[in-house]
Amino acid sequence: MTERPPAHAPSTPPAPGADAPLQPTERSTVRRGARRARTERADLHAVLDAGLVSHLGVVVDGAPRVLPTGYGRVGDVLYLHGSTGARSLREADGTQVCLTVTLVDGVVHARSAFHHSMNYRSAVVHGAARAVTDPQEKEAGLRALTEHLAPGSWDATRRPDRRELAATAVLALDLAEAAVKVRTGGPVDDPDDIAAAGDRVWAGVLPLVTGWGTPVPSGDLPVGVPVPAHVLRRATGGSTEATRS
Repeated sequence: MTERPPAHAPSTPPAPGADAPLQPTERSTVRRGARRARTERADLHAVLDAGLVSHLGVVVDGAPRVLPTGYGRVGDVLYLHGSTGARSLREADGTQVCLTVTLVDGVVHARSAFHHSMNYRSAVVHGAARAVTDPQEKEAGLRALTEHLAPGSWDATRRPDRRELAATAVLALDLAEAAVKVRTGGPVDDPDDIAAAGDRVWAGVLPLVTGWGTPVPSGDLPVGVPVPAHVLRRATGGSTEATRS
């Protein structure tokens, strides 16, 4: 049997208050580009709330395994889910994991290849994952996951039944130990490169912009069923004028 690491690293801080700033630990301290570190818990929440996909790192059979997964946040707890048959989720329960969320806002073009970069917002969370067994917390976690992915859908659709709940594993990860790093602005070129390039080399930022498209109805949807308001709000950035399939 593979020996598991302790559930809590010695450096793990206690659960934070809602407005408590981030408290860097040995493993969550930003060292490279430390000036880009953010210390407000609101910055952590903002990155997590803006993202849709996280990457969960867990050790399976002594080797790292990193999996993309959706998530939802309730206060300072993240909830992840998957099949009860997924070994990675079973291995994560009670062990130290690392979860990351990254948003790319643009590509930074510099006058040298060395100084090319990206504008980004990123969060890294360390901690012991916990399998959620309490039925009420499990439902709350699944609601948070659903609402993060598709706001308004929890109340507009059928809730998970007993069979589906039994087939679904939910993990909780506290946000007590986390780091946030953000880069904005243009290239940071060396003065010699700026002088040498003159007007021959373009430098600046190519923004990366993402957005929602027009809702596409399911092929088996009856003709005339309108797109619901909660879908339209996201697709149109706030407008709720209904359209029909």
